[in-house]
Amino acid sequence: MITGSDFLNIISRRQSDRAYHTTPIEKEKLDRILEAARIAPSACNAQPWKFIVVDNSELKNKIADCTSSKLLGMNHFTKQAPVHIVIVEEKANFTSSAGSLIKNKTFPLIDIGIAAEHICLQATTEELGTCMIGWFDETKVKKLLNIPKSKRVPLIITIGYPAKETREKRRKPLNDVVSFNGY
Repeated sequence: MITGSDFLNIISRRQSDRAYHTTPIEKEKLDRILEAARIAPSACNAQPWKFIVVDNSELKNKIADCTSSKLLGMNHFTKQAPVHIVIVEEKANFTSSAGSLIKNKTFPLIDIGIAAEHICLQATTEELGTCMIGWFDETKVKKLLNIPKSKRVPLIITIGYPAKETREKRRKPLNDVVSFNGY
């Protein structure tokens, strides 16, 4: 069993990797990553997601082209990653949908964020790197993957063996982001 400090070490090593070796990912590792996503909790157990694994090199490169911006110089590293996981937002169940409406919170997006982080944390334990991509041409991605026009694609996650070491985290001090019993 892993300890609390073991888990904190995993979290400390998780980062957004923007350089990868092209080494393929072993099926067993990818299966564990996908299982971590599948078992993620969701509001009212809605499980409002579908995970599309893109590991075909030609198709993956076309998806990577949808994430790059020449104008802004963004995401040019995505072709290096051997796998992209495209997350599709699926319809939530009645209870989650009603809760979203009543509480003015988009529970499916919160749920997808949790599942996405499960993917990234499991990948970290597998010595793999990840990067969540929110900047991409959603229309082109949906067309390439035959995703219905009515669906949304909130995230793409690149996965591969990182080409760079873990960076030192630059975060605000704990006292700046935590308070007890009030704001």
